[in-house]
Amino acid sequence: MLFNSPEFMFAFLPLAALIFFYIGRRFGQEYAISWLVFASLFFYGWWIPAYLGLILLSIVFNYSIGIMMGWRDGAWTRVLLTIGVTANLALLGYYKYANFFVDNLNNLSGSNYHLSTIILPLAISFFTFQQIAYLVDVSKGETREYGFLHYCLFVTFFPQLIAGPIVHHKEMLPQFARDGVYRFKHRNLVIGLTIFAIGLFKKAVLADGIAVYATPVFGAAAQGVPITFFEAWGGALAYTFQLYFDFSGYSDMAIGIARMFNIRLPINFDSPYKAVNIIDFWRRWHITLSRFLRDYLYIPLGGSRKGKVRRYINLMVTMLLGGLWHGAGWTFVIWGGLHGLFLAINHAFLSIKQWLLPGRTRSNWMTQSLARLVTFVTVCILWVFFRAENLDAATNILQGMAGLHGAYLADHWQASLGSVASLLTQTGIVFDSSQLHTSFDKWNIFGITSLWLAVWILPNTQQLMAAYRPTLQPVMPQRLPLVSAVLRWRPTVAWAVFSAVITVSSLLTLSRVSEFLYFQF
Repeated sequence: MLFNSPEFMFAFLPLAALIFFYIGRRFGQEYAISWLVFASLFFYGWWIPAYLGLILLSIVFNYSIGIMMGWRDGAWTRVLLTIGVTANLALLGYYKYANFFVDNLNNLSGSNYHLSTIILPLAISFFTFQQIAYLVDVSKGETREYGFLHYCLFVTFFPQLIAGPIVHHKEMLPQFARDGVYRFKHRNLVIGLTIFAIGLFKKAVLADGIAVYATPVFGAAAQGVPITFFEAWGGALAYTFQLYFDFSGYSDMAIGIARMFNIRLPINFDSPYKAVNIIDFWRRWHITLSRFLRDYLYIPLGGSRKGKVRRYINLMVTMLLGGLWHGAGWTFVIWGGLHGLFLAINHAFLSIKQWLLPGRTRSNWMTQSLARLVTFVTVCILWVFFRAENLDAATNILQGMAGLHGAYLADHWQASLGSVASLLTQTGIVFDSSQLHTSFDKWNIFGITSLWLAVWILPNTQQLMAAYRPTLQPVMPQRLPLVSAVLRWRPTVAWAVFSAVITVSSLLTLSRVSEFLYFQF
């Protein structure tokens, strides 16, 4: 069931909320939690009911390991933790990487092992990492148990079940322990609906709207069609914004839905294309995954405590595994490895800068803008590996972006550009429609430019709603006070009209419903 589907918005969500608050007021917390667990499992089982058994088995196993760790101390706790983490990774490895492993083994050894195609269970990466974090926290004594039913809710709470954020046990269950959560609150409903409407608009109108320019380019590249310069950059930039608004939209919708239930989720997305370097990017993109990789992989590997060389190795290992987490393919491994390499270079550069210019941390607006542009272009290029179906397709598009397949524009551009066309011809640009395999028109340029300006200039959803604390973490206010004061959300008629307009605009696109991109991970 998709957040942007009619059955979710007009049937499941209102019924789940109404019954939750009715049961909470009439019968108490435990019954309300029971209903929410049932509703969440129904939501999960909507696609493939057979996988309900898998998630329930995972829940029972991890809860049992957690309880046993609470009974034991010292060496036994470490043994139980090892068993728990190993079992979780084995489950994830089988469903997500078994086919990938067998295919590569056959390619390397010339063997012919066959493994039937394994359908990836929905959200297995997210609920597996979430429960690994729980086991580690239990082993450290950083969380306490609230009972099996509460644990089920922690894992299955439907706003964050499918694509995050990856939450901690200690972040969620104390909220459900408060009596006020089970009482309907008009203010939280209005706040939640507004955030949901913004997220729905991002997904249904912006992400799916720009996808029509990205999909043909990557599809043609996968078929071996040489992708020319403008097509390659147009496709890469279109996908860059498609993924941004798709994931940002999902994150907003999850936060908004949870808020309707009087629950705050952790922030998971904070204007990553405003980042001024790769380190800053990973502080803003998929924040809870970055937090997990830092706390449960990078730091246990030694982090930065064992010297600079070891630090860079740990960064590389962490990002390689982070790339592999996103998908079973060499394109994801390369994507993660390149991000790890650039993170290491970024840290080294900052160390050298601090050594040469001790105490100097501030930069002027021009330097900041250039740094933001360089970071954005770097991220855009790396997204090619993330999106391409295979290495050949990625190489095809990257060669196009480098101009190796020529730079062509449609014939009609020559007349439209007038005297500028002759100048472009002198730079090597050719006006020849027969060499183009995908559309590259003024609407492509207008769409990409508009979205680029939006992500760089406008405040994000959390900044708009900052006065009402939309997430668990405090939100940094927009640095432009005038813009912040004008745009900041308030329960006013103007904002109600705006929310209605973007909601209607989104609903009109429901005939082209598509899955959220992060569902595949």
